[in-house]
Amino acid sequence: MYVKEETNDKDRVNSENCKQHKNNESRSIKSPDVTLNAIKNSLKKRQKVILVGFGTFSVLERRARNGRNPKTGDVITIARQKTPKFTAGKSLKDAIK
Repeated sequence: MYVKEETNDKDRVNSENCKQHKNNESRSIKSPDVTLNAIKNSLKKRQKVILVGFGTFSVLERRARNGRNPKTGDVITIARQKTPKFTAGKSLKDAIK
């Protein structure tokens, strides 16, 4: 049996933020954008971002490795890459138990 999960998009989060803080809408729309841009800019500089009670954002550097082309079976080299990583904090983990 498939249960459709409810998701929140940016607009829904903004409207919830506006309701909770009784801000005008234009100000509350900018709030998540400012926060996300600050996190993004810190990660670009390879800085760890710690939001106490929520979690930690960091950059994970994956080494180059060999893989296999599923179509031809040839061995290929997968270049090293940097990817964002998120580790949930204790409060966030406890909230979803």
